[in-house]
Amino acid sequence: MKNLISSFRIVSILEAISYLVLLLIAMPMKYWFGKPEMVSMTGSIHGFLFVLYVIGAFVMYKKLNWTKKTLLISIVCSVLPFGPFYVDKKYLPKKA
Repeated sequence: MKNLISSFRIVSILEAISYLVLLLIAMPMKYWFGKPEMVSMTGSIHGFLFVLYVIGAFVMYKKLNWTKKTLLISIVCSVLPFGPFYVDKKYLPKKA
C-alpha cells in the first residue's frame, strides 16, 4: 500500500510540473518564438503523466476508500495547474 501511495504521489507531482512547464514555458515558446516542437514534446509527456494520474486516482479511490466526491475532486484537480499538489496535501496519507 505504501508503494502505491508513493507512486501516485510521484506521478501527481510530475503531472503537475509537466502541466506548468507546458503552460508557462512550452506554450509561450510556441506562440512568441515559433517553436511548436516544444509543445508537442512537452504535451506528449504531460499527456502520458495525465493518463497515469487519472488511473492512479481510481486506484487510490479503491485502496484508500475515497468517496466518489473525493475521486471527482482529484480528477478535476488534474486539469488545474496546481491541483495535484492540493490532492497530495489534502487526501493522501502523510506517512506514505
